[in-house]
Amino acid sequence: MQNLNNALGVWNDKLSEIWRIITQSPQEFKGGEIWSVVSSIHGALQAIGLALLVLFFVIGVMKTCGSFVEVKKPEHALKLFVRFALAKGLITYGMELMLALLSIIQGITSTIMTAAGFGSPQATVLPEEIVTAIEDCGFFESIPLWAVTLIGGLFIWVLSFIMILSVYGRFFKLYMYSALAPIPLSTFAGEPSQNVGKSFLKSFAAVCLEGAVVVLACIIFSVFAGSPPSVDPDAAAASMVWSYIGELIFNMLILVGSVKMADHVVREMMGL
Repeated sequence: MQNLNNALGVWNDKLSEIWRIITQSPQEFKGGEIWSVVSSIHGALQAIGLALLVLFFVIGVMKTCGSFVEVKKPEHALKLFVRFALAKGLITYGMELMLALLSIIQGITSTIMTAAGFGSPQATVLPEEIVTAIEDCGFFESIPLWAVTLIGGLFIWVLSFIMILSVYGRFFKLYMYSALAPIPLSTFAGEPSQNVGKSFLKSFAAVCLEGAVVVLACIIFSVFAGSPPSVDPDAAAASMVWSYIGELIFNMLILVGSVKMADHVVREMMGL
């Protein structure tokens, strides 16, 4: 029983940690130290982004204008000026734009949590039938039972860490996108290269939306945890525990798979 309680304790702790950090902003995560470094890198890359802005703008003018006469037309010149100004604004205020997009999606995540009526994920605990059966076991019956709980507990530990690593990976992607943003955003200066900037913003939005998919997966699992697997009270203790752990691990695999596939699901939704 201690093997199972320890494994379920780790699972519940990781699930609660996911629930807590998924609603945090990058500025709050780990006390904001990582965000300060990312902001410094972003600021340093803005100079490179501005240099690339001019380069992409010139290349765009050369490819979209058949001759210099077209550039002198007021309507064409105004169009080029507006494009250059918007691209310059994206590089200068790109971080604010990305944080605003993240804030909107965080609001979507909060709406999902409120609509589901979950303030925190429901803890997974051993049913009373399992506890009673384990406590009533003799010495020889406890030997296979110990092996079953050890193997099941090991599976639960591994699944717990795989799941939490996937959520931490999302934060790493948010930081990398934020730090390198000035370079892909500079491609908006030229019409031929603007698809790079569009793809970057779509990908960033997909990473932000992963949080909503993860929360939705945790809510669905919490409903499963609220209705624990059925237990046959007439079965042997080892068979009872093995059946319970097998069904529980199957549900956990579904959750971990959903968390791992969050990126793929969101990218399909956004047509990436």
